[in-house]
Amino acid sequence: QVQLVESGGGLVQTGGSLRLSCAASGRIFSINYMGWYRQAPGKQREWVAGIISSGTTSYAGSVKGRFTISRDIAKNMVFLQMNSLKPEDTAVYYCAANIGSRTDWGQGTQVTVSS
Repeated sequence: QVQLVESGGGLVQTGGSLRLSCAASGRIFSINYMGWYRQAPGKQREWVAGIISSGTTSYAGSVKGRFTISRDIAKNMVFLQMNSLKPEDTAVYYCAANIGSRTDWGQGTQVTVSS
């Protein structure tokens, strides 16, 4: 099992930037994938970005070119740099880690983009 703690959310104006952090602990050496997801009020949770053990990254079309996922292996952390934020990016953002078919989740951090 992996424990995940997100931080860095907050309130920002349209066009602004935020950097989310996710600190991982536990069975970190077994993690094969980490990702960021988000859930807006009244909507289903959706995938935002991911990074696999090789370092290859991928992004949802709605954030590609604006968001960047990265990691610091030495610190067991994953980040999500969010630029050019839009009101539709408002959501609770969750960090997730996969070990095989198992997915562990963080508690989430709120991001609110004002227009």
